[in-house]
Amino acid sequence: MTKQSIFGRISTLVRANINSLLDSAEDPQKMIDQLVRDYTNNIAEAESAIAETIGNLRLLERDHQEDIQAAKDWGNKAIAASRKADALRGSGNATDADKFDNLAKIALQRQISAEREASSAEPQIATQTEIVDKLKSGLNGMKDKLGELKTKRSELLARAKVAEAQTKVQDAIGSINVLDPTSELGRFEDKIRRQEALAQGKAEIAASSLDAQFESLEDLGELTEVEARLAELKAGGRPQAALEAE
Repeated sequence: MTKQSIFGRISTLVRANINSLLDSAEDPQKMIDQLVRDYTNNIAEAESAIAETIGNLRLLERDHQEDIQAAKDWGNKAIAASRKADALRGSGNATDADKFDNLAKIALQRQISAEREASSAEPQIATQTEIVDKLKSGLNGMKDKLGELKTKRSELLARAKVAEAQTKVQDAIGSINVLDPTSELGRFEDKIRRQEALAQGKAEIAASSLDAQFESLEDLGELTEVEARLAELKAGGRPQAALEAE
């Protein structure tokens, strides 16, 4: 009953759809860890049950071989006793001949008994052999599933690490977005632009002031020349510039 129960569990675990189990799990990693523990424990139980079943099978096989050998030995003894009886009877010793014939009969009876024992054990040996083969096949299937689980666990952990790294990178990029005016770099850039605009404004103001000064100098020179010529006219003379022109 115990062996049948273990065999049923082996069959169930081997047929289990791991991908479907993981898809329906809230936490696939915890599910994989639990499955690894379950498979490991069941493999240990299966190995113990298979070892016991194989041990029983080997005992049956040894008993079967002993029965076959016993049947063969009793057959040889029956032949030997029968031949001895024939020889004694041929020599006229009927009494001893009958004794050896009786021994031959006993040997034949034991031969038949051994043959029956051997024959009755054969179906049981065949059944046990089939069970052992199925258990071995199921055990190998469970070991393959366990390897698959461990591989998926490694893949899942690797994917989790990659996802975590990608999240950290995206968070870092999001926290330093030069296009975001609310970020530190955006505010710093805006401050520089204002300083550049202020410097440009001061430069333009300075340029306008110099132009005005030069323009006032030019106007002052023109007024001075007008005053000089007016003085010459009042003095009765002609302006120096007109004389030079003649």
